[in-house]
Amino acid sequence: MRRSFHLVHVVLVLGLLGDASWNVKGSSHCKTSNSGEIRPHSVTITEFGAVGDGVTLNTKAFQNAIFYLNSFADKGGAKLFVPAGRWLTGSFHLISHLTLWLDKDAVILGSPNSDDWPVIDSLPSYGRGRELPGGRHQSLIFGRNLTDVIISGDYGTIDGQGSVWWDWFHNKTLNHTRPHLVELINSTGVVISNLTFLNSPFWTIHPVYCSHVAVQNVTIRAPLDSPNTDGIDPDSSDNVCIQDCHISTGDDLIAIKSGWDEYGISYGRPSTNITINRLIGETRQSAGIAIGSEMSGGVSEVHAENIHLIHSKTGIRIKTSPGRGGYVRNVYVSNMTLVDVDIAIRFTSQYGEHPDEFYDPNALPVIERITIKDVVGENITLAGLLEGLEGDNFVNICLSNITLNMTNSESSPWNCSFVQGYSDLVSPEICDSLKQRIYPEYSSDCYHLSNHLWSSNNQNRGARLLPW
Repeated sequence: MRRSFHLVHVVLVLGLLGDASWNVKGSSHCKTSNSGEIRPHSVTITEFGAVGDGVTLNTKAFQNAIFYLNSFADKGGAKLFVPAGRWLTGSFHLISHLTLWLDKDAVILGSPNSDDWPVIDSLPSYGRGRELPGGRHQSLIFGRNLTDVIISGDYGTIDGQGSVWWDWFHNKTLNHTRPHLVELINSTGVVISNLTFLNSPFWTIHPVYCSHVAVQNVTIRAPLDSPNTDGIDPDSSDNVCIQDCHISTGDDLIAIKSGWDEYGISYGRPSTNITINRLIGETRQSAGIAIGSEMSGGVSEVHAENIHLIHSKTGIRIKTSPGRGGYVRNVYVSNMTLVDVDIAIRFTSQYGEHPDEFYDPNALPVIERITIKDVVGENITLAGLLEGLEGDNFVNICLSNITLNMTNSESSPWNCSFVQGYSDLVSPEICDSLKQRIYPEYSSDCYHLSNHLWSSNNQNRGARLLPW
């Protein structure tokens, strides 16, 4: 039975949370980044001939301004200020020790002309463009081998104007893989904060081969039916903090990746130490948080807390396939609220999509030590669709203190195959392969759980959505 009164109150509260920077005691693992760091040198984009009328192409102005500011990189760095206006541009490169700062009413607009987005080589961990063989279009804001980069402002906007790219995708007239909105490669000390990102042609924010990345206080939006407009995709990166973000797109809100099949295995750079905290969003097509499907370099030490999803396809999803190799291990998700979500938890072991015919079908992924706890859901269609691989079970899957109110009490709420693990305090009743109790014997098999939680879980038995 649908609980409309309950649902209205949940949505109202989530809406209020979307407009506030809210805190949950003891939940944050992220250190506050200093996006307002003072640079000793500063210029305004208009000093280089830029015109903020939304029509004039300002690519050269951005390129020339950043070229000029490069002379201050070893003198404390520099700041490029983008004032109020609509600043049309093609792709441009950032430099080290740079702050790109957008005023409140500043809008950087991506050019609708594909010639303004150069074609660059594919990533070595992918072996080709993600959509098509060969190269790929460079992101609107791009950087490689950088240190100390800040993209921030007073809640200005970066709009990729991706609709033309989505049309080319649907019409199958793309010549190369679509560009991201922001991509930084092999960079460290990256802060992206206090901005709105709209209508990316492809994935929105893509740090790849990066270390020490903070993405916080950002809003990311694209139409809910726009193709592959992921929100934030850490890829073969470590020590990444994603915090206080509101994301509504046509694909995964956050997708953690690490390379594709034999290319990702060969490159061998995992994504590790990924923290996600206080995420609010919706995705009609995909998952709130996904791992994979490109995870061939390995993914581990993922902590996600305080996740609120509404009107979405899936809550948490792990995607993989024979040929991927790699591993997903030591994942901890807690304090998740789901409203009107089709599938709360999903593991997909036959995702397919290989870069070429040279992948090894015997390269099987290792999926182990996945803990999901303290989850409440309202109007859930399917509690779990957990599909491991025959002969390659997903093991030590631990579910604790989960209460999901289903839209249809007559259908089977869990569908599990080739998974092994444990559970406590799960409603509706869990599938047989996960029925063994976590406590007290098996807590050491579960990532980030310990025996002392047994008493607190007993106290929380039968938790429900709070009656706001």
